[in-house]
Amino acid sequence: MPRTRIGGIGMYVPENVVKNDDLKQVMDTNDAWIQERTGIKERRFATRFEDTTATMGAEAAKIAMERAGITAADVDFIIFATLSPDYYFPGCGVLVQRILGMKEIGALDVRNQCSGFLYGISIADQFIKTGMYKNILLIGSETHSYALDFSTRGRNVSVIFGDGAGAVILQPTEKDNQGILSTHLHSDGNDAELLSMPNPGFHAGKFWDDKKPIQPDQPFGGMFITDDLLKKDDLYPNMDGPAVFKKAIVKFPEVIMEALNENGLKPSDIDMLIPHQANLRIAQYVQQLLQLKDHQVHNNIQKYGNTTAASVPIALCEAWEMGKIQEGNLVCLAAFGSGFTWGSALLRW
Repeated sequence: MPRTRIGGIGMYVPENVVKNDDLKQVMDTNDAWIQERTGIKERRFATRFEDTTATMGAEAAKIAMERAGITAADVDFIIFATLSPDYYFPGCGVLVQRILGMKEIGALDVRNQCSGFLYGISIADQFIKTGMYKNILLIGSETHSYALDFSTRGRNVSVIFGDGAGAVILQPTEKDNQGILSTHLHSDGNDAELLSMPNPGFHAGKFWDDKKPIQPDQPFGGMFITDDLLKKDDLYPNMDGPAVFKKAIVKFPEVIMEALNENGLKPSDIDMLIPHQANLRIAQYVQQLLQLKDHQVHNNIQKYGNTTAASVPIALCEAWEMGKIQEGNLVCLAAFGSGFTWGSALLRW
């Protein structure tokens, strides 16, 4: 059975750089406050009416395909991970298929937020190993800046996120010393609302008793976007930061060790750990816990913020472009996010 290798990788980030001090114009915050809590110095925001989640994903895909030595005509399946699609439906996968002029191939959208790219890798790995597909395009792309609450009320969420996209081409390899060794996926929905964007949605306050939404007068419909939601301006994501941090610092190292144990390896064997760029403090905690040196971990949240599903492929691409990842290196990818969902992938480059 063949293994799955990354044949090409690419990234795209908007030109618009937004520094911490720029956010002082719209909310009560400052550079020191943001850096102390997240490690973020700046992020990229999409150019309005130009960049979308799908178009940024397509730009990253073009680079990945070129580096893999293939064209759009060679791709036989698309997997697109995002929490910020261009439309509520259809998903971004078909939009990329259209943008790149691809054949009528399958397109699968993954809605697993920060761990979406890891879930996508695991899905692609199964397709490649069974021989169903030869060239899978996997994209992680996000446009957070169009839908965040840029006021003091929303600062605990809005200062964290940025926009961008990363993409890989996944292909089969017969080499014993190359490719994905294993993937590991988990979820726990008991505290799903601690990091969520419940509106617009259909929950009708089921998990939000304190908000007690006004029930619509009409017998049908009227539960997706209500007048009450609009009056309360209740259409933004929310996060219990301390609770998420507490969970993440447990599950991150757990799922990394799961991958290592599965393959009879130990943390010191890792040449490069690419953690989802959730918070620099989380990554530093995990690094210290696993006793990894600085050269074994790549973080770029300082420059790009948290780009959720795009953060792993962007960081992976950047580390590779910087020469931090060489052929034969053991690379570990890990992510934790809303849901809660988390996962890891261990591969030999």
